[in-house]
Amino acid sequence: MAEGNSERDSRPVSDGGVSPESDTFSGAPDDEEMPLTEHIREMIQRLLVVLFVMGAVSAVMFIIPNPSRPFADQAVEFLWYSFLDVGGNDPSACVNSPQEAVACPRVYHPLGLILTRLKVASLAGFIVALPVFVYETYLFMRPGLYPKERRYYLASVPTSLVLALVGVAFAYFLVLPIIFSYFLYYSQDVATIAFGLQETFDMILLMMGLFAAVFQIPLFIMLAIMMGLVTRRWLEQRRLLFWASFGGVAFLFSPDPTGMAPVLVAVTMIGLFESTLLLLRWTGR
Repeated sequence: MAEGNSERDSRPVSDGGVSPESDTFSGAPDDEEMPLTEHIREMIQRLLVVLFVMGAVSAVMFIIPNPSRPFADQAVEFLWYSFLDVGGNDPSACVNSPQEAVACPRVYHPLGLILTRLKVASLAGFIVALPVFVYETYLFMRPGLYPKERRYYLASVPTSLVLALVGVAFAYFLVLPIIFSYFLYYSQDVATIAFGLQETFDMILLMMGLFAAVFQIPLFIMLAIMMGLVTRRWLEQRRLLFWASFGGVAFLFSPDPTGMAPVLVAVTMIGLFESTLLLLRWTGR
């Protein structure tokens, strides 16, 4: 057996690590020394692939009609009337009696509608690009991975897409309805409510995209532990640092000045982190 493979197999097995007896490593035959410039060039190329896929999917959503209007237009209308009650969620209410339908979309910028369509299309591209990003990182790291690690990484590609869709559904069915209900309760007694199309969709799309990324947390924890980079015990000992990081990310990317949205994001991130550790403890890994 190759010397490098013996070193990998002889590493101590700690809580959450990979037991060498459970599988046989056949080595990393493609591993070789490369100049730093080659690594950077390859990394940029793979990032461009991810951006190309994201741009292509976004372009399809923004341009291709289905059957007479682009997907993005239909998505804008669907999302708006999903969260805001406009004459019993009847889109024609905004055309027939806009004064009575308080939650009708209002555009305060000449390019507001076009930019909103573009952002909706970009969200679809972002979700599709997430598993592509995971796969491209796998191709980038593949020469240095052992066969078992390669299997773990490849299995994470479809898992990434599933988790992204679960994150979007979580935001759509639970988080966003709570946020909009809170907004209405928070403002209705002191101000006349008017919803700007672009501003409202900035929050809707950011929340959906953020939760698509947040729900990747269990995947990355599992990958890191299965590949022997960390252990469950190591993560548990530093959980307060992770909690603080989650809170910082939640408040940094949230557009909600009332504080409701970042709290929900932070609680979700901590919940995913702790539930993953609990699952690992329960399974004995």
